[in-house]
Amino acid sequence: MPAGHGLRARTRDLFARAFRKKGYIPLTTYLRTFHIGDYVDVKVNGAVHKGMPHKKGSEESPLVTIAITKLIAGVLEKNNLTGSIFTSFAGASGLNKAIAKDTRIPLVSFIGNSQIGKAVKQVVAERIGTCLLELRRYNVITVLSDADIQLAVEVIVRDTIGTGGQGLSTCHRLFLHESIYGDVLDRLHQRYESITIGNPLEPGTELGPLSSQTTKKNLQLINTITSQGGKILIGGSETKDTGNFLQPTIAEISLSATIVKGNWFFPVVLVFKYRVISS
Repeated sequence: MPAGHGLRARTRDLFARAFRKKGYIPLTTYLRTFHIGDYVDVKVNGAVHKGMPHKKGSEESPLVTIAITKLIAGVLEKNNLTGSIFTSFAGASGLNKAIAKDTRIPLVSFIGNSQIGKAVKQVVAERIGTCLLELRRYNVITVLSDADIQLAVEVIVRDTIGTGGQGLSTCHRLFLHESIYGDVLDRLHQRYESITIGNPLEPGTELGPLSSQTTKKNLQLINTITSQGGKILIGGSETKDTGNFLQPTIAEISLSATIVKGNWFFPVVLVFKYRVISS
């Protein structure tokens, strides 16, 4: 086992425990994604002696970046570590290139689409830096023929709209066995119609708004799906509510459609029917 490995693992667990107690389950995933324990080595006396992580959040959600930074700093300080171990930037996309070029940052981690990922890798490579890329997440739920249908429906709802369809772990593709295909879709239709859409800070809200008005205006995904032969089964339009809301949507489309290989951050799910799991 590499030196310090156990300590790094305990550092990650330290963060995870603190956030679980507060109920911030998504944040533990966030921390694992950015490998807090891998960037920071902690001596027995609590002194940091390795590279400190920096995070540049989306320009569309600066308040989230600030809130997460304060939460992480609080966890660090409660464990006798300086809150500056983790720093973040909230600003326009131009910061991405500056971070990629900065020789003081030995490792750059990027999560996003492949086109930007290639550009980031090229810039970092030019200065002989290290690049960690996580591109094109194709999160899938597969429901087998003998599954508990009601449980499956609740899991699907949670994983497709739990973060407004905008999370990195959001499910955007659904594979249903042909023997339960109609039953699952019928129940999903009923469940989607009862979803409470509104202010995510209010108790009982299940689906919040899109990240910005710009995101809503630029929504071409529904048109793309239908233009490629897809059929909207559930939702597919804006809500009557004031704000940047989109109805949770399920669409049926061929696996050969180009959009199937795309990546998006909307509460839109593509559904497919299968006969044998190997297919």
